[in-house]
Amino acid sequence: MQKLLIVDDNNEVRKQLKWGLSRAGYDLVFARDGKQALELFEKEAPTVVTLDLGLPPFENGTEEGIRCLSEMLRLNPMARVIVITGNEDHEAALEAVRIGAYDYYKKPIELEELKIIISRAMYLQSLEDENRNLREERVTDIGMIGECSSMQKVFDMIDRVAMSDVPVLVTGESGTGKELVARAIHNKSLRSDRKMISVNCGAIPGEILESELFGHEKGAFTGAIQTKKGKVEAADKSTFFLDEIGEMEPSLQVKLLRFLQEMTISRVGGTDEIDVDVRIVAATNIDIEEAVKNGTFREDLFYRIGVLNISLPRLRDRVGDIELLANYFLKKYNVGLRATRKGFSCDALEAMNEYDWPGNIRELENRIKRAVVMSQDTEIVPEDLDLKGSERMRARFKAGDLTLKEAKALLERDMCESVLSKFSGNIARAAGALGISRPTFYDLMKRHGIKAK
Repeated sequence: MQKLLIVDDNNEVRKQLKWGLSRAGYDLVFARDGKQALELFEKEAPTVVTLDLGLPPFENGTEEGIRCLSEMLRLNPMARVIVITGNEDHEAALEAVRIGAYDYYKKPIELEELKIIISRAMYLQSLEDENRNLREERVTDIGMIGECSSMQKVFDMIDRVAMSDVPVLVTGESGTGKELVARAIHNKSLRSDRKMISVNCGAIPGEILESELFGHEKGAFTGAIQTKKGKVEAADKSTFFLDEIGEMEPSLQVKLLRFLQEMTISRVGGTDEIDVDVRIVAATNIDIEEAVKNGTFREDLFYRIGVLNISLPRLRDRVGDIELLANYFLKKYNVGLRATRKGFSCDALEAMNEYDWPGNIRELENRIKRAVVMSQDTEIVPEDLDLKGSERMRARFKAGDLTLKEAKALLERDMCESVLSKFSGNIARAAGALGISRPTFYDLMKRHGIKAK
């Protein structure tokens, strides 16, 4: 049963709504002030809230109602809150919607009209919950998100290789999620009860990396004051992830190959051979076949680590996944940064889909985090992402489809629409942001056929 929280300090109104809504099949919860409303909001997690803005101690004002709304949206940015105001509180109602209220309704209450608004909010929330649950199931199953065909192939490969012990080589550009693939393979394998051990081969100098991999005996070199186990030994009975293996120095590649052939190691400065049982997953962002051809990577090592190869697509090639990932990161940082951003403007979605994403998923996550911090509204716009939405324009210009005059006009229109969206149609603030006067801004709007919302 869907839960409806009704917040109103007027006892007669609460009785009226209880009588009128009890037959609608909702589980009704009532609060008479902001403090009680927030307690019930956290405890009951209602599907929809109706919130009278005129709450004590400011029954004749809206300060407490706005404060209560802001706190609810901080606790749950996706909450559906319908604010109820007096006829004279039009500005407060618009402010509530700007903050993130789902809708507003003016007193006196017409029960049938309010029922329609509540019913629609309940329906939309149920659709959103269902969609979010489906997305979260994908994340919890494999720890990754993706609906495009190329990612579905990756997920299928992970499922197929996880239960075997054959070495896997994961390739793809920086930021595409190679370590996530390694962790997914480990978590779905028979070795998942032990911690996966990893080392970044490109971040550690060769002379130190050997000791890091295989360990060393006391006195093996200056500073070796005690015997130390290496990461290969620590990964016994588990998975060992060699990140950026393409950066490994050739002299160390020989020693790694010997270990992979024999599954035994000798610590630096030692003579004893130590048996280990590890499953190898390696990753690289370089064209490793090209590295084999030019002699910087051993061919026999390549065949040893690349029995199975999983190739990750670039983010710009993952059709439909950018918005999916953006919404996932938005939810993540809304919670982590205690923010209330509810979504992306159409311009922001278009800009993200047009952008080239050289840093792939890592760059997308960082830009979403930045946007959650920088946004001044509930909706994220291209400026918050530091994306101007001009990638398609530049591509058309480069291809010779646009003249300089046409490109300038498109850029002017993009910038005008973006600042208008950012400042909710406030002409003065939009003109100020562009460093021009209001009359000049009006001229640009007229020239490009832009109407203020």
